[in-house]
Amino acid sequence: MVQSLNTKVDLVVNATSYQGLTDYGKIMIGDKGFEFYNDRDASNFIQIPWEEVDYVIASVMFKGKKIPRYAIQTKKNGTYSFSSKQPKEALRAIREYVDPSRMVRSLSFVDVLKRGVVNIFKR
Repeated sequence: MVQSLNTKVDLVVNATSYQGLTDYGKIMIGDKGFEFYNDRDASNFIQIPWEEVDYVIASVMFKGKKIPRYAIQTKKNGTYSFSSKQPKEALRAIREYVDPSRMVRSLSFVDVLKRGVVNIFKR
């Protein structure tokens, strides 16, 4: 059985992990870290301590009305993408443990196109 990092849990919510194949499970946000547990396979889990979190990147649409996905970028192990039933509540719970200046918006589709066009004309 998997041992949780957390001693106190702030939020548990249904979620989807986008590591490789899509996995459905639950996100647990607590005092020691961010955890994802797969519903079907107990050995498939992700545990990220708060000390390891570098950035939290949210994909924001319609001026904050919809947040379809968010990602946690770690200092050593890369980026982990998630979506959840209540993303705003999850991000508020994460904000308790991660500095709000380390929580950023991802680039929109239009921003990516603008960067591409600008880079073409710089050459």
